[in-house]
This record gives sequence, structure tokens and C-alpha cells, in this order.
Amino acid sequence: MAEPLAAVITSEPFDPTLVLLTVEETARRLRIGRTTCFRLVLAGEIESVTVGRLRRVPADAVPAYVAKLRHRPARAA
Repeated sequence: MAEPLAAVITSEPFDPTLVLLTVEETARRLRIGRTTCFRLVLAGEIESVTVGRLRRVPADAVPAYVAKLRHRPARAA
């Protein structure tokens, strides 16, 4: 009987030396969807900068966004 295939984790290793992240890398770190992350960046919820024609998120903006979420009052459902 054949053994089941093991799950392959495709996430890239965390690199603490990166200063600027792509929106996709930011989404992976936050464990949210790419489209949601783009919406947050365009709304100014997550800080971003432009480098030429590229949109990048400063690495320290990710924990700053999470801290902002933690201090936001909970909304009623």
C-alpha cells in the first residue's frame, strides 16, 4: 500500500534583513490575502512607499499595523 504524500510547506523563510517588502510578502507575514493587503495599503492602513514604479512596505510597518489593530476598540457584530 502506498504511503500518503507529506504536505509540502511552500512559505519562504523569514528574512529579518529585508528593509522593504513587496505587498505579497507583507500579506504572507500577516497571513492575509494579497487583495486584502493591497486594499489596506491603498487605504493607508499599512504604510507604504514608492520606489520608482514599485510599491513597497517598510518591514517595520507590519508590526506597527498589528499594534494599531490591537489598540483599536472592538466593533459590535
